[in-house]
Order: sequence, then C-alpha cells, then structure tokens
Amino acid sequence: MTHIDTEIQRYIAPGRHVHLAGIGGVSMSPLAEVLHGMGLVVQGSDQSGSPAVDHLRSLGISIHVGHEASGIDGAEFVIRTAAIHDDNPEIAAAHARGIPVFERAEAWGAIMQQYENAVCIAGTHGKTTTTSMTTHIFMAAQADPTVMIGGTLPMLHSGYRVGRRDVIILESCEYCNSFLHFFPTVAVILNVEADHLDFFKDLEDIKRSFRRFAELVPAGGRIVANADDPNAMDALKGLPLFTFGCTAEADCRAENLVWHHGRPEFDVVAGGTLYAHLCLRVAGMHNVYNALAAAAAAYALHIPGRAVRQGLEGFFGAGRRFELKGQYNGAKIYDDYAHHPSELHALLEMAKSLEYERVVCVFQPHTYTRTRALFDDFVRELKLADLVVLTDIYAAREKNTIGISSRDLAEQIPGALYCPSLAGAAEKLREIVREGDLVITVGAGDVYTVGEMLIK
Repeated sequence: MTHIDTEIQRYIAPGRHVHLAGIGGVSMSPLAEVLHGMGLVVQGSDQSGSPAVDHLRSLGISIHVGHEASGIDGAEFVIRTAAIHDDNPEIAAAHARGIPVFERAEAWGAIMQQYENAVCIAGTHGKTTTTSMTTHIFMAAQADPTVMIGGTLPMLHSGYRVGRRDVIILESCEYCNSFLHFFPTVAVILNVEADHLDFFKDLEDIKRSFRRFAELVPAGGRIVANADDPNAMDALKGLPLFTFGCTAEADCRAENLVWHHGRPEFDVVAGGTLYAHLCLRVAGMHNVYNALAAAAAAYALHIPGRAVRQGLEGFFGAGRRFELKGQYNGAKIYDDYAHHPSELHALLEMAKSLEYERVVCVFQPHTYTRTRALFDDFVRELKLADLVVLTDIYAAREKNTIGISSRDLAEQIPGALYCPSLAGAAEKLREIVREGDLVITVGAGDVYTVGEMLIK
C-alpha cells in the first residue's frame, strides 16, 4: 500500500519558511512548535488570540491575528487547518502566487518520518482516551514521546507535548481519509463503525479506509486491532495482526476481570504471560478495551509492564471524557464528548452502573447528516437514560438542508424534553435536578457550557 501522494516531504527541512493558517488550533499549535524545533522558520495567523498563540509567540514565532493576503509574505509553503477553505484570503493569495498549500494531516505525516516509532491510534471512537492512556504509559516508561491528542490531557495541561526521543504518538482520524497521510509503525485500530457518512459512502467504504490505513504499516511494524470488534476483523482479514480483547484468542487480553463501583480491575496477559495488573481509575467496559489497546501498543514496542501499571494508575481521564465539572443542588455534573450511538451506549451503561438515583442526559446531536443517518440508533441509546434533555443540533461544518431537528428525536423518546437553546436547557435543569442525580452534558459541540451555566 502506498501513501496518499504528497510533495510536502521536500519542504519539511531546516531553514524552509512556512506559514500556518489557523496556527492556534488544537493540532496546529503543536505542529508549529514541532516544525520550529526542527529548524524551520515558522510564522502564522489565527482568527483571534489565545494562550496557544501566546505560547508560540514566546518561542519567537511571528503570528498575525486575522487573515490577510499579506500574511503569507515570505512563506515558501502554507499549511492550513481543516476549518480554513479556499476562499480564505491567505489561501487564495497562496494559490494566486503559486505557493503550495498543504493540509495539516500531510504535515504530520511528513514529520512522523523523522521518528523511529510512530504509534497511530485510530477507530470510530475511543481515540482520545486511548491516545491519552498510551501517553501516560510511555511517560511512565520515561520514553519522552512527542504526542498529539485531539483533546486536553490533564497531565500535559494541553493536547500535546514535544519530546526529544524516537517515539511519536498520534490520535489518527479517518474523516476525509486524513490518516492515510500518516506513516505508522504501530497502527492501533480500536473499532470500525458507520460514521462520517457525509464523506464515506457506507460502512463498507469505511472498512476499506481502515484497511488501507493498516496496510501502511511497514514490514517489522505492528497492526494492533480489537479482536472483539467484528467490523475491524472483517476490514483487516488476512493481514498480520496483534490483537487485543477479552476473548481467549486475543494476543493481549483481559483476564480475571472484576468491578469496583463501576471501575474495572484485571490482569493483562500478553504473549501468554502476565504483562500487567491494572486497577483503572476510569469506569466502564469501554475503558477496559481502551486500556488493552494502549497496553498492546506498549507491548509491541517492548515497554515494560510496570510502566503500563504505573501509567494507568495515574490516568483519571482526558478532558471532556466523563469529566467531573462540579455539583448543583446535590447532583454531580459531568461532561462527555460522546457523539456516536456506540459512544452513547458505553457512556450511559457505565453511568447507570455508578448507582445514582437518576441519570440525566443533556444531549446535543453533532451534525445533521450524522443525526439523520443514525437516527434510530440515537433514539435507542438515549432511552438508556432516566431523563433526556435535547438541545438543537450542533451544525459544525454543515447547513441544515435535510430539515431534521432534535425535536424529532425528542418525539421518539418517552419523557424527553426539547430545549432548543443551551441557556434554555440550563434553566430547565435548574428546575428538575435534585440530590442523587448524575447529570451528563453530552456531545462534540458546545453543550459543555450547559453544565458550566448550571454550576455558576
């Protein structure tokens, strides 16, 4: 399997002058720092100031707030975030001047080749948590990794770190086939399900994409895959796999699993012997699989089992992954990024195991196409909560050309409340939340602000 063709490799070299459009973004700011550390002359722009922009400026990187055609002056090539399109003044100017424009994923793919080991963690869901767990393990092993996570990891106080050793760990997204620009030596595939159907044709198209990703692993590398996920096994059929799971046939498996108030304790058996004994600080069966995936990646790179145990003993979750926000009226308020039916299922099943009187789910669907394509699945999973509050759909990159609304979901869920605005949802919660409730704000948009309004 060959990679998506790109010319960016010849531009990623000391002394070359690069402009980053959207430099303050969650995966653009670490990209800027890594390129700066490699000896490139880095400049950039962002729509507004931010702590990330301030940090980059402290390193000597020139950043302009706002987007203007003159902002790319001096640049030999431009890298843009996915949120910046061809009508952006800087991108239009680059095209007019014949300056090459590359996507963020292409740049990370080129950088990856500078490292002996590239651990790329992919899957329809669980990527951020598993990448965070893997980071904890490699930090405990003093492997000094470079890290790129699509969320905030409390240990790092950010979503990235720039290491000085030979390992890079990256969350790897399938949307728009971004991960096909990568050069994994260890490709981790957590699960394969129907999602991003505004880009992929169907589940079979998604399976083909994940197979192409796995085929990027060179001889001597490892494809780490979930033995208990039928779609992943079907997508990767015939490839040499190192599997993880709870089945006896998995190469890295959980044994002697017991539960303590929703939190798992188990042995990790790899290569037929005990690798590590884990007492996770995060709840739910889905986190057993996330931990097994992280452990399997560590095992593939000969990280000692004690580092797996030590690393995961200190893991209390990533930002927006069942993150405790505070209390209101005697109820605990949590926030979670779940925006796919399978993620909702794992989250709500775990929440119900924690023995609260009621689980109140405040859900903000993410994108119109996802809501329509997976409508019946969302209805089924939301019924797991004792009470559901639905806010309007978060549009993200879309416009509502299909006439769907959260009200449609509410009409199919007994007792569900439809509150179009986030402020309205917070006001409704003030009326109904009581002591003993577990309230979870759920979604990939800005629904977390509902919990913040409630606590204030």
